[in-house]
Amino acid sequence: MRHRRNRPFGGFGPSEWLLPSRAWYCSSIFMDDDTMHRQDTPATNWNLDQIVAELRASRELAHNIRHQGRIHKLPSRKALLGIVEGLCAALFPTHYGRADLNETNVDYFVGHTLNQTLPLLQDQVRRGLVFASHADEQDDRSLTDQASRITSQFADQLPTIRALLFTDLQAAFRGDPAATSTSEILLCYPGMTAVIYYRIAHALHRLGTPLIARLISDIAHSSTGIDIHPAAEIGSHFFIDHGTGVVIGETTVIGKHVRLYQAVTLGAKRFAEGEQGVLIKGEPRHPIVEDDVVIYAGATILGRVTIGRASVIGGNVWLTQSVPARSHVVQAQMRTSATIHPKPIDGQSRDQGT
Repeated sequence: MRHRRNRPFGGFGPSEWLLPSRAWYCSSIFMDDDTMHRQDTPATNWNLDQIVAELRASRELAHNIRHQGRIHKLPSRKALLGIVEGLCAALFPTHYGRADLNETNVDYFVGHTLNQTLPLLQDQVRRGLVFASHADEQDDRSLTDQASRITSQFADQLPTIRALLFTDLQAAFRGDPAATSTSEILLCYPGMTAVIYYRIAHALHRLGTPLIARLISDIAHSSTGIDIHPAAEIGSHFFIDHGTGVVIGETTVIGKHVRLYQAVTLGAKRFAEGEQGVLIKGEPRHPIVEDDVVIYAGATILGRVTIGRASVIGGNVWLTQSVPARSHVVQAQMRTSATIHPKPIDGQSRDQGT
């Protein structure tokens, strides 16, 4: 829910803050002794005219980083945070929406929330499309139409996204003996938060909005410590336990019923270079993790290698080679053998939790 921001200092507007008397009054209300002492010191000449001029020269000429050299209205990270919160409330209304919902009003709440959230998402998608590689060939009207179409298609996918998230909830509840309920997982598990944000971002990425998807993923990264690229492909029943420090790279492919623990990295080993040493974008360079794999805390798996079905990768293993199905890889094995062989796995070792 959005709250109206109170205007500070009795409602003075920005133009009023510039008036010396009121500006001094407003800034001195909460001054401590040290601040009051600094107010008595002589004003410093900051040479602002020259600094501003040099920054303009850097910004406009020498070091221009603007898309196509022009100023565009960027997507808003703050707005996207509110949008994702609205989407989460629509997906799980009694957990992320309102506590007083019941069978008679929950559908109204979901419809009302989506009716408010989707137009805001469409505006952010429109802003993000400007930064797509082909955007310079489209006029404003075509970008607006494209944003409307993408947002509509995304809305149609919300039931499918929720169905996937239900499998992720099941995997978390079954995979963690400390979990007492699915509500606890939704409210308390950072891994679940990261997966919800990933599922939303991934859907938007597939629909052609990579910048918006990356922003949503980075919001999740900032709040959970879990970094999942929205282009990664992740199957159902996915569970990240604890989660802090997990990194899943752009071209990673993860099957069904996969469980990761904290500080796992699924990263790239090397990067292909094109002309003038520029890295080639989009090349497959991250691991493929097949179904029913468990990867324990601190494991690092690099390169386009395959972790075979029903394998267990032990904690702190550094792995840069493929392993066959039903392998059990531990640190000692990696130090003494250059080849990984399949190894029987007992049920207890696969279900080990923390």
